Amino acid sequence: MGSEAEAPLPKWASTPCIMGIDEAGRGPVLGPMVYGCLYCARSYQKALATLNFADSKTLKEEKREELFELLKADESIGWSVDVIDPRELSAKMLKKHKVNLNEMSHDSATGLIKTVLNKGVLLTEVYLDTVGDPDKYRIKLSERFPSIKFVVAKKADSLYPVVSGASIVAKVTRDKALREWVLEETAENMHRSFGSGYPGDPETKAWLEHHKHSVFGFPTLVRFSWGTCNSYYKDMVEVLWESDKVDEDVPNSSSGKQLKLRNVGFTTSKRKSEEIESSAKGSCKFFQARKLELLTHF
Repeated sequence: MGSEAEAPLPKWASTPCIMGIDEAGRGPVLGPMVYGCLYCARSYQKALATLNFADSKTLKEEKREELFELLKADESIGWSVDVIDPRELSAKMLKKHKVNLNEMSHDSATGLIKTVLNKGVLLTEVYLDTVGDPDKYRIKLSERFPSIKFVVAKKADSLYPVVSGASIVAKVTRDKALREWVLEETAENMHRSFGSGYPGDPETKAWLEHHKHSVFGFPTLVRFSWGTCNSYYKDMVEVLWESDKVDEDVPNSSSGKQLKLRNVGFTTSKRKSEEIESSAKGSCKFFQARKLELLTHF
């Protein structure tokens, strides 16, 4: 979670305030998803409308940057962001108890509301672009924050200036994150010409093809859980390894279970008893060969 530099709470924050929340980067296969919020005194709504905020997707990059600088300089406006790393997105979507993108979006929005409330801002109304069913989303938020009135609507970023402002905060933050992204991988011939990051972009497709690795998959910039990546897995190497840890979540699971990494996702496979070479204790070959045992007392 990130936000503007901490400063003393302005006087207007103690009066009834409104907040808008929107996201950027939900669809791309590359980079983070960013949720942004913008808040101000309810009495500032008319002035906010004169700043000509609009859905960030309808504005050119230069205009978004210009508007972002204006809102940052405006002492009557506050803002905050939550940047969700692509590794976190994929990990949650592939874990045993999967967390889908809608749940992550709800959690991010809830986190932003809590962040602003914890600053001492008197939030009375929050406007959001819907994620899933609008009524169910509104009820969920109202149960969590009963003192706040929630307005959840489709295309909220084009209906309410406070959400349009949040859309600009989110989009500019994501664009900056992509521009400044440092590729951690050190393979040869890596480059940053990855296009828009959207699945249909030819430049993005070419970048994915060029940057896939037969064993290690994709760079950490890639949301490897996205269906977009499936077509690139046909040339991947299947990796097998032994684990001496019993899966505590599965009843009657046997030791020495073999795990299989297929299509850069984790699945389990049972082995025939004659194929299991580990001992009855379930020790891996590594420990057997070195005659290593677990000691509880020294």
